[in-house]
Amino acid sequence: MDLRLLDEAATADERDAVDSLLGTPESGWDGGTRQDSDLRYARGGHTARDRRDLLLPALHAVNDRVGWISRGALNHICRRLTVPPAEAYAVASFYAMFALHERPRRVVHLCTDIACAAAGSDGLRERLAARLGPPGTGSGDAPAAWHESPCLGMCERAPAALALQAGAPARFAVAAPATPGGLDALAEGGPGGRGADGDRPSPASDHPTTFHPGPPPGASPEPGPAAAVPDAGSPDHVLLRRIGRVDPLSLDDYRSAGGYAALREALRLGPAGVIREVTDSGLVGRGGAAFPTGRKWNATAQQPDAPHYLVCNADESEPGTFKDRVIMEGDPFSLVEAMTIAGYAIGARTGYLYIRGEYPRALLHLENAVSLARERGLLGPDVMGSGFSFDIEIRRGAGAYICGEETAIFGSIEGQRGEPRTKPPFPVEKGLFGKPTAVNNVETLVNVLPVLLMGGPAYAAVGTAGSTGPKLFCLSGAVRRPGLYELPFGATLGDLVEAAGGPHEGRSLRAVLLGGAAGTFVRPDELDIPLTFEGARAAGASLGSGVVLVLDDTADLPAILARVAAFFRDESCGQCVPCRVGTVRQEESLLRLRSGASPAAEVPLLREVGRAMRDASICGLGQTAWNAVESAIDRLGLYSADDPAAPDPAPGGTATPAPGDRAATEEAR
Repeated sequence: MDLRLLDEAATADERDAVDSLLGTPESGWDGGTRQDSDLRYARGGHTARDRRDLLLPALHAVNDRVGWISRGALNHICRRLTVPPAEAYAVASFYAMFALHERPRRVVHLCTDIACAAAGSDGLRERLAARLGPPGTGSGDAPAAWHESPCLGMCERAPAALALQAGAPARFAVAAPATPGGLDALAEGGPGGRGADGDRPSPASDHPTTFHPGPPPGASPEPGPAAAVPDAGSPDHVLLRRIGRVDPLSLDDYRSAGGYAALREALRLGPAGVIREVTDSGLVGRGGAAFPTGRKWNATAQQPDAPHYLVCNADESEPGTFKDRVIMEGDPFSLVEAMTIAGYAIGARTGYLYIRGEYPRALLHLENAVSLARERGLLGPDVMGSGFSFDIEIRRGAGAYICGEETAIFGSIEGQRGEPRTKPPFPVEKGLFGKPTAVNNVETLVNVLPVLLMGGPAYAAVGTAGSTGPKLFCLSGAVRRPGLYELPFGATLGDLVEAAGGPHEGRSLRAVLLGGAAGTFVRPDELDIPLTFEGARAAGASLGSGVVLVLDDTADLPAILARVAAFFRDESCGQCVPCRVGTVRQEESLLRLRSGASPAAEVPLLREVGRAMRDASICGLGQTAWNAVESAIDRLGLYSADDPAAPDPAPGGTATPAPGDRAATEEAR
């Protein structure tokens, strides 16, 4: 294959970043020094192409080292992996966190999504623009560049900002809740991150750093994961029981708190026994689609094609969602143990943990957990002396919400653009690398631990008949104690809002967005909705992944809807016309309404565009992009006064289920 490589050469820093990941090149054919023998025969073609899945890590290596990806660096990556430059450019340009033009080494990401916007991120955005110029600009001489970011997964401490500093090693810092002084420190101070050796992270109290006004940068540690759990240490917790009580960096602490008892039980039961317990438990996917986990695992295990793969979808990017982050930061060994059990059940020897790029602290904790588990024989060729072989590879996303869709995540891991695939075939038949694959999100997997420790029937007795076990809810917005709450299925929306202290004094509820940007608005008189999949469906709403955003009487609903529309427009992969065009037209119409356009003209257009996206889009992103807008019009009465097609605002109506793992999964079967 003629690669038509570029003329530009990589710098020494860029070459070192790539070669540190891929190893030293062996010949001129794969990026090394050309030798006389290279003129006689070619080496490395098929071998190099088999490593195409390392394209995304290689792009990260360069971006982390120098802050952007030059044509010379791209050329070196392409030569090392035998990837055509056009394809590598298509992949690099797909992700928002990669820069293909020179910029400062420090980049500040300010969240402007719905939870942070409601908490006042607009004023912070103006401050950054005044100090650093328009978003996305900045030369190599500027102290920092900045970007308006979708949800950073720190909604309980909104507004939030994240600073990334390129170097060896790359470093990061967080300001949450962000203040003007905190933003100044992010733009000019020295964020922490990895330990000095760049390997094992330093103690949790040392990183990442939250900069507060007054103290110098680095003086105040960021609150740990327990700060995201207002009732941390509650005896009723099952999934969160170790958060704040166990050192997330210590395998010994984890084992002393009951860790790896579930894996021992799994090895005693055997793969079929594990699947039977998970099936009997009634556990369903916690990403929104609510597909039975036992059925998915059994279907994967029975496929004759080999090898089988497990993919943990830790790319939670739904605005308002942060439950997986809290687990990965505060109890990372539980996820490693749960993935090992899942791999054992489905007959997989390799599991891929795909984590979003905006979670640097969670990444460090997981890298540490995987490394220690491997050292202790809890991962590798002989797990716990059982003869079972399983290992975990971590893949980092780079700012693409669509990669949370269960088939788009395959493309991203494989080194392709993260675009959804049509189904069938389903992932259990042909998934990652074309092989049978089970995809589960973080919360689903960690639920497997209590299933095995309690037994399937005992777990099924918790919650309701249709929604069993405990559920994590991400509560943010206008409440006194935002954070992550664990409740058994069956509690009402009102119970959850009351547990968070209700609205602030002197304020009243305006609406609740249930299920995130792909979810539905409900009114204050609908707080008796049961927080179960079947209860939400019966009320014409969607539970989604457990996002609950509370809005009080100060909320600017038209602005929130416009931000939701902008989110879907930005995050559409552009592969299918209904979503690519529909998300743009939806945003344009909502902006015209904010500017005073007549609802009589705009709302029928919105309905037509929304129906087209729902009926014809390839994946759950386009299919649910209209949900929040529709519910605001039909349930809250927004813009409906002059809309002849609008029903009376009342409970009920229709709602498309939110996408599982942020996309419709095998539930479509």
